[in-house]
Amino acid sequence: MCVYTVCVYILHNIYIQCTFMVAAAFTGSWFIFGLLWYSLAKNNGDLDVLQNSSESQRMKCIDNINSLTTAFLYSLETQTTIGYGGRALTGHCPGTVALLIIQSLMGAIINCFMCGLILAKISLPKRRAKTVTYSEIAVICLWKGSLCLQIRVANLRKSLLIGSHIYGKLLRTTISPEGETIILDQVNIDFLVDAGKDNLFFVCPLALYHVIDKSSPFSEMAADTLQQQDFELVVFLDGTAESTSSSCQVRTSYLPREIKWGYNFLPVISRTKGGKYRVDLSNFSKTEPVVTPHCACCFNNKHNKELILHRHEREGIDNLGFDVIDLRDSVDVTEKSD
Repeated sequence: MCVYTVCVYILHNIYIQCTFMVAAAFTGSWFIFGLLWYSLAKNNGDLDVLQNSSESQRMKCIDNINSLTTAFLYSLETQTTIGYGGRALTGHCPGTVALLIIQSLMGAIINCFMCGLILAKISLPKRRAKTVTYSEIAVICLWKGSLCLQIRVANLRKSLLIGSHIYGKLLRTTISPEGETIILDQVNIDFLVDAGKDNLFFVCPLALYHVIDKSSPFSEMAADTLQQQDFELVVFLDGTAESTSSSCQVRTSYLPREIKWGYNFLPVISRTKGGKYRVDLSNFSKTEPVVTPHCACCFNNKHNKELILHRHEREGIDNLGFDVIDLRDSVDVTEKSD
């Protein structure tokens, strides 16, 4: 758990701190093993023997280690495999062989661990998520003959997000039919895009729509009761960065006071005389009032009546007060000849 916490801390800090921690990890391991080499040399008496004695030189564990500094240098040379120079094992002490194996393995593990952290830090999609922005507010208006909740999302980079998927969660406190209070009840909110379902093609700012039908939790709300509701709409955008192939998630949330009923977003895309498209992000979160039904029930009732009238006009209405007469049986048509 402690190692995991350190990894998360390194990944989410700035590069200067990460560089310092990586340098501290390597230097610390060299110093710790330097102390172990120094203790082995001291216990064997290598620090007390004379350098010009052939007998004492033969019984040494490590050649040319006579202080803590030389022990640290030997530890660094061993772990980085840059060569020993005058410092080397003599092979007379089994403990030095075991410590050499342990330090070599630990050095390889630390190298792999730190390289993995650096690569993860470089490919971390944290900055990529900041280049995707949502509109500051959401609106409720009519769209393609349906009452919809609408939000906007835009990609501020030229590189695309591959496999983008949008969905939402409505968090609220509800009471079950059994009388149990459910805190932070989560309701799935489905979104549609201008050109399809919930898969986004981020070449320009897109409008996301949630159709307010009978299954939608917004069907119970109205224009004058929306601000009195207690909920939070959380919107999620999952995608894969095109440049690094790393997945990222961008989240935002809307409170009732951040949702406008009876408004629509101003257009942000225009076309120049030269045939090029122009995006004006200054209107990204700006709205204008539009004619919108007072509530979803009012809209659905009116819509159902229009469907019934349209069907009657197309199929006709039977009147039970009239008798059906076959004209071919009751009228005899004859042709008069001159």
